[in-house]
Amino acid sequence: VQLQASGGGLVQPGGSLRLSCAPSGRISGVNDMGWYRQAPGKQRELVATIRRSGETNYADSVKGRFTISRDNAKNTVYLQMNSLKSEDTAVYYCNADVVVVVWVQNYWGQGTLVTVSS
Repeated sequence: VQLQASGGGLVQPGGSLRLSCAPSGRISGVNDMGWYRQAPGKQRELVATIRRSGETNYADSVKGRFTISRDNAKNTVYLQMNSLKSEDTAVYYCNADVVVVVWVQNYWGQGTLVTVSS
């Protein structure tokens, strides 16, 4: 099982990007999913998480600008990022609790780079 993330790139301040992430391989489902980020020289930090029920949690720094959502039928999580700032520049990692038969294992995606710059 691998988590495949996509959607990163270069965007100007104030712009928008949408990240997506889904597991590949034979799985039974996905429980909690989330996005984390790591800026150069800093520790990885939580951006947003979403439960299978749809309950969400956001870092204070992105509240009101970012929206996490998921499509349970596709086992896909999205991160809509609006009003991007230079301080949002980081490698963004998706994370998910993947269910395979009766086992649940946590996985990290490979990371996708988001650069906010004029």
